Amino acid sequence: MAEARRPGGGSTLRTAQWGATGVLAGTGLTGLLLFALGRDQTWQALGGGLVVAGASTVLGGGLGFLFGVPRVRGGSDGPQGSYAPNTNLEQVSDWLTKVLLGVGLTQLGSLGERLHDLGAALAPVLGGGDAAVPFAAALVLYFLVFGFLAGWLVTRLALPRALNDADRALDLFLAGQDRDRHGDKVGADDLRVRAMQQLGLLGGSAEHPAALAGQLPPASGSPAGPEGVVAEVRSTARRSALTADQVRALFADGSEGRRIQALALMQGDPSLADLDSVLDAITHPRSGFEQYHALLAARGLLSRLPAAGAQRLRDAVATQLVDPRGIPYGSDRAWLAEKILSRLQVTVFVPAQSAGEGSPAAPAASTPSTEAPSAEGGS
Repeated sequence: MAEARRPGGGSTLRTAQWGATGVLAGTGLTGLLLFALGRDQTWQALGGGLVVAGASTVLGGGLGFLFGVPRVRGGSDGPQGSYAPNTNLEQVSDWLTKVLLGVGLTQLGSLGERLHDLGAALAPVLGGGDAAVPFAAALVLYFLVFGFLAGWLVTRLALPRALNDADRALDLFLAGQDRDRHGDKVGADDLRVRAMQQLGLLGGSAEHPAALAGQLPPASGSPAGPEGVVAEVRSTARRSALTADQVRALFADGSEGRRIQALALMQGDPSLADLDSVLDAITHPRSGFEQYHALLAARGLLSRLPAAGAQRLRDAVATQLVDPRGIPYGSDRAWLAEKILSRLQVTVFVPAQSAGEGSPAAPAASTPSTEAPSAEGGS
């Protein structure tokens, strides 16, 4: 039951946090407005006070950021990757924090005098007069503390998640590069898509239906969920004793779970792929998850298609891209579809040499669709 309430509780907590932030900022700004209205030079006092409040907030936010920079865990609990995170910011934050604390503790005795000096220096900005001295000092202190708390909370809540997302995305990119070097183009592209989703560069249009988990076999030794099952089936496709006809029959079974299993087998071993089945899953998908894996299967077929098959695939993918009810713009499926289209060579008809002068030139056979060599290496 606690798990079910967690999303709603998180939303309520965020609302309370933003509400408290608004109340604190509003209280300080309301006090500044009331003070300015009682001065002879109202607009000068209000404008100067806003600048002082903004500068204090920025300074406090910077201090809060330095105090809130998270530490990188070491040892066995640290991030598992092929690189070591840079901790320079953490070291600088730790050093400055100690320096500021040390200086602050040694100056506690003269704090009141220094605040009075600060208020006297800023009083002319607020219109001058004896009343402006304590108000200026209070304004700086109020928004300094407000900025510190806001900067610390934002750093503690947002920065660790951003760093974790970046680390996770980099790990996925590196794993994709490793798959690419081993010739697994489909697996490499799948990891690249997941990395871009981790960074928020691609929309996640390939969410699977809740009922799909019960239609797929349980995963052993792989992450839980349909994604883990598909990755496991794809990795074992070349060791499978299934034939292309059996995989085609598995897809023709009709249930989405069987169709996705068949697509995963086609991804892992293009010799088991059936273009008609792939095209059916692209043009008439049961879900975005199925269409995504159909596009991955098509990605693995690019170097094996004849010209006619390449044209059919190009037409199907292009139609889904322009159809408002097809592939959403900016999604993971759109990225794969555009990559497939960029890999397919345009069919070119070259006039053949005429047998004799004056005889009509017949068009030559279209060139087969093969992937051009690229930086990724191979097809």
